[in-house]
Amino acid sequence: MTRPILVAGNWKMHLLADEADALAIEVALAAGELTGPDVAVFPSATLIGTVRAALDESRVTLGAQACHEAAKGAHTGETSAAMVADAGCTAMLAGHSERRAAGATDEQVGLRVRAGLDAGLRVIACLGEQLADREAEATNAVLDRQLTAILAEIDESDLASLDLAYEPVWAIGTGRTATPEIASEAHRHLRARMVEKFGESGNEPRILYGGSVKPANVSELLAAPGVGGVLVGGASLDGASFRALIEAAHTGRGS
Repeated sequence: MTRPILVAGNWKMHLLADEADALAIEVALAAGELTGPDVAVFPSATLIGTVRAALDESRVTLGAQACHEAAKGAHTGETSAAMVADAGCTAMLAGHSERRAAGATDEQVGLRVRAGLDAGLRVIACLGEQLADREAEATNAVLDRQLTAILAEIDESDLASLDLAYEPVWAIGTGRTATPEIASEAHRHLRARMVEKFGESGNEPRILYGGSVKPANVSELLAAPGVGGVLVGGASLDGASFRALIEAAHTGRGS
């Protein structure tokens, strides 16, 4: 069965409480009117309570941008998956390229995926190559290395709560977007690895595309074979833009 397209907005380190409240209300209204795709938002940790209240009784999923792999302990400045769930989130990102750039290792990403799943969260696990990797024709090798660390921490029973996001690092915040063909090639590779590991169940997780997604290119990306949704940064910070993304998914097709 085809799962709905997912439009996920990663708000990164943007917005203050009043701004987040207003944007969340706009997203909730758009998601209520355009009911085809799934919709999720990932505000910064200090905004989770504000956004939770604004999304009350809406169908928008609230998620956190990250968690620590440990359940508790002396980790100043970090947040556990249980804390994320306790704050009202039902989803989280793991392994976003900006977290990897800040020092998160492949092994830590795998452990953070496991921590999120154990806390009852839906996890979007992010993977993607640097420009140098692509130029060296090492994209698949990088994706294999990153995915192997995630696969080491999950089993078939976790697949219903897992999505992947392919985010080529060279396309994030740069204005450079992977072509639909590039996105499909990476998604096809990741899907093949999932099916190799889990058989037919490996088709269950959606594979999203992330990297300079905007209203002008989202329809083309969503139409690419294998693309099950989008993980959006800057274009998710404006209500009209976010609505346009949801509308494109509403009129598009699943994968």
